[in-house]
Amino acid sequence: MNKNSLSQTKISVLDLAIVRDGGTASHTFKNSLDLAQHAEKWGYNRFWLAEHHNMEGIASSATSILIGHIASGTTTLRVGSGGIMLPNHAPLIIAEQFGTLATLFPNRIDLGLGRAPGTDQFTAAALRRDENAAMEFPKNVQELQMYLSASNKNGRVRSIPGEGLEIPIWILGSSTDSAYLAAALGLPYAFASHFAPAQLNTAIAIYRNNFQASEYLKEPYVIACVNLIAADSDEEASRLATSFKKLFLGIITGNRQQLKPPVTPDEDFMDPMEEAALQQMIAYTFIGGPEKVKRELQQFLDKTKVDELMIATAVFEHKARLRSYEIVGNLKNN
Repeated sequence: MNKNSLSQTKISVLDLAIVRDGGTASHTFKNSLDLAQHAEKWGYNRFWLAEHHNMEGIASSATSILIGHIASGTTTLRVGSGGIMLPNHAPLIIAEQFGTLATLFPNRIDLGLGRAPGTDQFTAAALRRDENAAMEFPKNVQELQMYLSASNKNGRVRSIPGEGLEIPIWILGSSTDSAYLAAALGLPYAFASHFAPAQLNTAIAIYRNNFQASEYLKEPYVIACVNLIAADSDEEASRLATSFKKLFLGIITGNRQQLKPPVTPDEDFMDPMEEAALQQMIAYTFIGGPEKVKRELQQFLDKTKVDELMIATAVFEHKARLRSYEIVGNLKNN
């Protein structure tokens, strides 16, 4: 059997905790938990949340707390960060937070780490982020590993809880720099192809070709995150996707807003230049009914040979979002 077939590939969820137009963070958190509970039932592997700040439409700023919220309402699903933006935090703080999570929810917590601020430069400064923090990312990852290791029990600074716990650390990336680091440290690698598709294939090749086996991982392991909006028909999926496209267009133009209701696809809500920029940013986006989505996902797996797919779905109506993930779960399991 083809190990890269959809039925053989692990599938996970990336939840950006998106706040829809007219909604609240409270509604978002309830919907996130409901999605996680359904995803667990449908056979999804992980549920990751991403750290963002100062964004009206994204409520995942206190990422570690949200991970606890999701983990407390599920039983088998792995829950983690996709990711924690490590330059915003002291490594010891993250070791303690995730040590606490891993103590509360043993063998279920993932720690994905990124080097970007997850926000604008003014908010980064308000987070007390050192302007050179990104350059310190490799060193800070290793400091975090030290705090979580059993060998640090005689260290002057210790993470309690956290020390000696087997918390999987992932390197996240949207460029090739992260691929080199994940390979050198022998850690699993997750690529943000849902918003930075251009370097996906190059980054995967770099990671696999330079991978050094470690105590954490013997062979390379890659997750690719993609956008996906599935519905019972191609036409309905296209309609639902207008909300997602408006959201990403706002990112491109700097006009970030809450997730808007869908419109008919033939409504002209962007000019050709905006359309071209958008398509470049969302190249790895799959929109359609079950058969179309299944065919295109399999083509993506055949091309990239990734070990796991992570799916981000920005849909205005919660029931329609659930249906999208249910369709993909059915495609994998049937």
